[in-house]
Amino acid sequence: MDLRYTPEEQAFRAEVRQWMADHVPTSPLPDFDSTRAGFEAHREWERTLHQGGWGMVTWPTEYGGRGLDLIRWLIFEEEYYRAGAPGRVNQNGIFLLGPTLIEYGTAEQKARFLPAMASGDDIWAQAWSEPGAGSDLAGVRATATRDSDDYILSGHKIWSSRAVHADWAFGLFREPGSERHKGLSLILFPLSAPGVTVKPIQRLDGKPVFAELFLDDVRISAANRLGDEGQGWAVCMSTAGFERGLMLRSPARFQVAAAKLVELWRARGSDPLLGAEVMQAWMDADAYALSIYATASRLMADGAIGPETSTNKIFWSELDLDIHKTALSLLGAEAELTAGLPVAAAPVADWLDGYVFSLAGPIYAGANEIQRNIIAERMLGMPR
Repeated sequence: MDLRYTPEEQAFRAEVRQWMADHVPTSPLPDFDSTRAGFEAHREWERTLHQGGWGMVTWPTEYGGRGLDLIRWLIFEEEYYRAGAPGRVNQNGIFLLGPTLIEYGTAEQKARFLPAMASGDDIWAQAWSEPGAGSDLAGVRATATRDSDDYILSGHKIWSSRAVHADWAFGLFREPGSERHKGLSLILFPLSAPGVTVKPIQRLDGKPVFAELFLDDVRISAANRLGDEGQGWAVCMSTAGFERGLMLRSPARFQVAAAKLVELWRARGSDPLLGAEVMQAWMDADAYALSIYATASRLMADGAIGPETSTNKIFWSELDLDIHKTALSLLGAEAELTAGLPVAAAPVADWLDGYVFSLAGPIYAGANEIQRNIIAERMLGMPR
């Protein structure tokens, strides 16, 4: 892999950097999980990105993108995080469902859903997990019963990210009577549909980050099925590949966090053992970036995402946790202060918020214990 950027890539970076300098809000937006107002403020930011042509740069232009390659997407992400731009409230749509739609969707589905996704007009939630089927996705019990040109959806979903305020969800449902990996279909449905009940779930910090979804005979057109009937497992594994191995957690997220950790060490550090942890975090963030550049290069050469995404998922989730644990160790007792802090101390609270979020990393996108089983069975050929 050639690690040198071409002149065209360098010019692209300069373009992104200038646009971010001109458009990133000077003050942080209100949290998009805490209130509807914060959610809508981030939706407006998605629209601003779309107007600049930055909603999702790898998508075809007819769907709101720029038709660029994955290397330029990685460059965009680096400049995005370094500019301190707002979090992407539609990450479930643009990073997970969007690429899956491009791979499996019909022409009509792409035209219907992708432009509204890129513009922020439709914000998406993921509706996969259920009370009895979290990491074991093949254990979902929610059903899709065919009725002529419609499906009747019934069941109970849980831990649906962004579902409190989102417009649409993509859910995994099974044909009644089917078991495990067979008879599954991925179906798109509006959260405003009759029969859908959304019940917020508070995270450890009290923010309604997730929701339970109760579906009581929800009628949805069969045209909203993504992929062939019964092909849901293959479609979802494609989505999971984007989630675990490439799109959901770009390297820039961790490189910026590691750089901030180095700054914190320079300001607060004295313990050489913690200094070694800071150094390791910085090296790991850089190693992850190089790995993802290699993955992007392979995909651009007509390669495919495979079970190795499980190694990526374990690596980035544990890296995120390690970065924040080291930061809290550097801050000591001060790290637990969350109220009454002066403005200058705000970064202390940021590290605590980041740590609380990082605790979920080894669970979402497939629990790390399950990912280790996948590595053992599908990559190393070990017996079950």
